[in-house]
Amino acid sequence: MTTRAFIAGCSGLTLTPDEAAFFREAQPWGFILFRRNVDSPEQVRALCASLRDTVGRTDAPILIDQEGGRVQRMGPPHWPKYPSGRTYGQLHANDPLVQREIARLGARLIAHDLRSVGVTVDCLPVLDVPSPGSHDIIGDRAYGRTPAQVAILGRAAAEGLLAGGVLPVVKHMPGHGRAGADSHLALPIVEASREELERHDFAPFRMLTDMPLAMTAHVVYTALDPENPATTSRVVMEEIIRGHIGYDGLVMTDDLSMHALSGSFRSRTEAAFAAGCDMGLHCNGSMEEMSAVAEAAPVLAGESLRRANAALARITHDPEPLDPVDARARLDSALAMIA
Repeated sequence: MTTRAFIAGCSGLTLTPDEAAFFREAQPWGFILFRRNVDSPEQVRALCASLRDTVGRTDAPILIDQEGGRVQRMGPPHWPKYPSGRTYGQLHANDPLVQREIARLGARLIAHDLRSVGVTVDCLPVLDVPSPGSHDIIGDRAYGRTPAQVAILGRAAAEGLLAGGVLPVVKHMPGHGRAGADSHLALPIVEASREELERHDFAPFRMLTDMPLAMTAHVVYTALDPENPATTSRVVMEEIIRGHIGYDGLVMTDDLSMHALSGSFRSRTEAAFAAGCDMGLHCNGSMEEMSAVAEAAPVLAGESLRRANAALARITHDPEPLDPVDARARLDSALAMIA
């Protein structure tokens, strides 16, 4: 079967017959889970197996947003709570090496949780740098307020995931931290100069160009393209993401169902691919919306296929050894110092 360049969600804890039939026909590259899809380890493991069975690929990537803090799809009682990105930036404020070690440890533990149930991609790290007056949609999800701190701790988290056999997704490229609106609900418009964006917002992404996967920002940067958000802007994709930032990994859209985007789902999807995105992402499990995305998504081929294969090749089948009980105790001990 021919794989199409999109990632899809499903509606519940198990696949419906209609969903299974749709995925068999549409052949998405991968899938994404949300809280509505999560109950117990056994259930998540079975759902991941069912999703992969529909496309006939045991390596089909399954994604999740497991950042910690307020964005954590797998949580108690079956999985521990994890701190927000900002918490790592507050640890041992005068010792960035300790911050880095603990951020990596937290991500390594998350990877352990995810791999144990079949999830192989985490939409982490958040590389957005908040600015004064920006919307709190990023807020404490960010590792700090300087590009350097965000990049250092973001890299630590990405390395922790990779060591545990889970692919990181750097987001939201080329930067959501300055946005004055929540792109789930409205289209943010950023009016900073290109010089300021390159110095501040884009900088962390330039420091993590070796990461396999990235997610776009549904944000308009008037200094670059006053008409289109990054997701559907060829200018932003070519001049900034592939150009100034120098990123050659797989670029997926943020969720195509977010209200920052307008138009039909077919037109949104077509615009994202015309801009240069490699992969469409649709999250809410709506069959009507998914069908439109699938119809507009191209066959995964060419440079996008190369990038997708290169990403999957980064998943280690020999994860770094971890004693989860000891590692969790070390993480909790570090966190207790700022409680």
